[in-house]
Amino acid sequence: MNAQAKSKNNNVQHHKIAIIGTGFAGLGMAIQLKKSGERDFILFEREAGVGGTWRVNHYPGCACDVQSHLYSFSFEPNPHWSRMYAPQAEIKSYLEACADKYQLMPYIRLNTPITRAQWDETANLWRIQDDNGNEYTANILISGMGGLSTPAYPKIAGLDSFQGKVFHSQQWDHGYDLTGKRVAVIGTGASAIQFVPQIQPKVARLDLYQRTAPWILPKPDRAISGAEQALFKRVPALQQAMRAAIYTSLEARVAGFTINPRLMVIAKRWALKHIRSQIHNPELRRKVTPDYTIGCKRILLSNDYYPALDQPNVDVITTGIQEVRPHSIITTDGQERQVDAIILGTGFAATDPVPRDLVFGRNGVDLAEQWKSGPEAYKGTTVTGFPNLFLIVGPNTGLGHSSMVYMIESQINYILDALKKMDKRRVQVVEVKSQVQAEFNRKIHRQLDESVWNTGGCMSWYRHPVSGKNTSLWPSYTWRFRQITKHFDTEAYHLLPAKEQQATANEPGLSEPIAST
Repeated sequence: MNAQAKSKNNNVQHHKIAIIGTGFAGLGMAIQLKKSGERDFILFEREAGVGGTWRVNHYPGCACDVQSHLYSFSFEPNPHWSRMYAPQAEIKSYLEACADKYQLMPYIRLNTPITRAQWDETANLWRIQDDNGNEYTANILISGMGGLSTPAYPKIAGLDSFQGKVFHSQQWDHGYDLTGKRVAVIGTGASAIQFVPQIQPKVARLDLYQRTAPWILPKPDRAISGAEQALFKRVPALQQAMRAAIYTSLEARVAGFTINPRLMVIAKRWALKHIRSQIHNPELRRKVTPDYTIGCKRILLSNDYYPALDQPNVDVITTGIQEVRPHSIITTDGQERQVDAIILGTGFAATDPVPRDLVFGRNGVDLAEQWKSGPEAYKGTTVTGFPNLFLIVGPNTGLGHSSMVYMIESQINYILDALKKMDKRRVQVVEVKSQVQAEFNRKIHRQLDESVWNTGGCMSWYRHPVSGKNTSLWPSYTWRFRQITKHFDTEAYHLLPAKEQQATANEPGLSEPIAST
């Protein structure tokens, strides 16, 4: 690795490729770079270890809602998953094992948050600063920052005045004993339905503040026996076959989400049966039954959430919160409830995946500012005005039906092909054409307009709060996304040849150089 390469400023390290994040995206990208023979890269990680969202989310009951055999790298199967749906600790260990196996740790800078990445239009490279005061340059910048990494905090009057314990589910305080406490949980999303059943037996009282009831289906989870694990290890083809079967079954769900939302009535009947079978209190049944089309918001999986709510020490509160006082919560109907702790299960800032004042492109434009009406990219990977920047898990690459790891691998393949073609054709800079990006987004939003996410009668975190556009989800089959990212389509990009080639920039296959403006 060219770890000590320096630019003209001896205090600045230079690398060909800089990667932000060490979750599935960052590690997967680094592994494939090494496999391709590339060694001049660096990974920045703000946490003390690798794992991304599976490191920072460690609340009780945290687990994946996609089957383990599909929610893993295709090139690195794990025959030792203990359950069909892996718990957080196992996924974190899997990612750590990948980093160790492929000897990535020498390339990773832990405890190193990036504070600024600025495109230098004169030098045609990225200038990067970290929180430790170090500076770097890179020809290529790859963002592996996941959309579910920045906690979303509710704007509730008086929350800062609360004198009890307050924490977000992502920053779970395992040192705080909930036993015998009066606990308020705000939010009923994917995290809450996992941790609520874990804490309900311990607390004296649990007030669950629900703004919108989620649709929940049974989770077909089970332990994977030692004999099965041994068989998967001895006969890898069996695990590959299981992965393929899971993929095919999940892909079939696309029809209801995007092609014919009326098909979702089948899932609705299943979900209503799940409520009836697990909740006996008629009033509670009414509270937890959603009033929008199933699939409009994220469909959740759980076998123990409803039984936890149907307990004498739990109250599901559907009245809005007016304010928080030092030791209590006041709802809009004037009721005051004393609480010792508040747990925020309010999710993540998924529609604003890149923080403000972090990434700056041409003319010093802040990516977050360019995206103020909602994130937009070409194939979820490149953004006009931001040369040599590649996003993994970018806008409209999220899924409501299958494994994000499949999408991540598709984007990694696209970026690898881009780097290969840049090297082969001695191209220094690539930047997606604005009209190409605009047309791509017009097409996917036309598809999204007919989807259950846009027609189902709800406002979900999939949709941007300013524009209302669904900037999170891919509106089709995952195999279709893989198809369009199989090859880097140079015709969609402005290409700037390397300096020694600029005199012949009009040779076949090279577009006019990009003007610095």
